[in-house]
Amino acid sequence: MITEPTKLPLTVHLCAPRGFCAGVDRAIQIVEIALDRYGPPVYVRHEIVHNRYVVEELKRKGAVFVEELDEIPAGEKPVVFSAHGVPKSVPADAARREMFFLDATCPLVSKVHREAEIHFKRGRHILLVGHAGHPEVIGTMGQLPEGAVTLVETEADAETVLPPDTDNLAWITQTTLSVDDTRAIVAVLTRRFPRIVAPHKDDICYATTNRQDAVRAVAPRVDAMIVVGAPNSSNSQRLREVASRAGCERAFLIQRAADIDWEAVGTVSAVGITAGASAPEILVEEVIDAFAARYAVTVETVRTADETVSFNLPRELRLPAAQ
Repeated sequence: MITEPTKLPLTVHLCAPRGFCAGVDRAIQIVEIALDRYGPPVYVRHEIVHNRYVVEELKRKGAVFVEELDEIPAGEKPVVFSAHGVPKSVPADAARREMFFLDATCPLVSKVHREAEIHFKRGRHILLVGHAGHPEVIGTMGQLPEGAVTLVETEADAETVLPPDTDNLAWITQTTLSVDDTRAIVAVLTRRFPRIVAPHKDDICYATTNRQDAVRAVAPRVDAMIVVGAPNSSNSQRLREVASRAGCERAFLIQRAADIDWEAVGTVSAVGITAGASAPEILVEEVIDAFAARYAVTVETVRTADETVSFNLPRELRLPAAQ
């Protein structure tokens, strides 16, 4: 009789909170409700959230993803703007083309947009801490005339940036940054420009902070950390960095269980698993199953916060469907 080899024990420390945040959940709901109410196709400008699995599932249901509005044929089908936000020129262009559009911008990103507008009206030049080329940064900078916002990506940038008016400054941030990195950059800006105006409330969103705190709690306990998320997801990349800095050198960002590099993971007796704010729980379960196929797995949840935040849908989708 052939006996199966005995599996080595493995403790999976499951970070909580993890995965979908309220803004991502709202954005996906907007596309799904639009598909149900108006029928396919529903056009989506840019990835609704940065996750291939989510995008492919929505494509399967009838969503069509485009990068620019001129890719959308004339007609009455809705177009949804992604959770990351868009420059003001995009809804203006959609209105000019007489398109029916739904804005899935995360309300916490919209809050940063409003902050930027208030600072601009008060004559302040704005320093935006964020990553060049990220859709959220493009959207935030696009709320104001060119030159009104200067991007600061690193501590080195903060040391050398030369704003046009050092006595009338404000800083804002991308919502998905590393809390530690941002704190260090802001410390430099505050030292160089003591009169700089800070946000009334931290711009880094609650979900980003909570997921980083959970990783920070788990990382010292484990031999490897798996972050489920997309490579173009800022908040997912930051989770991997936080894990590494918090004491887990073997920290990996993967999109699916099939992406696990088992040789790189190496010999482990404890593994941490988390997911970026755009990654659905089904992908976390897939990763746990992959470890369970190789180890005798015990799962322990490490919870550092409870999340009860929810956001309203756009008014157009809250109204009863026309009969």
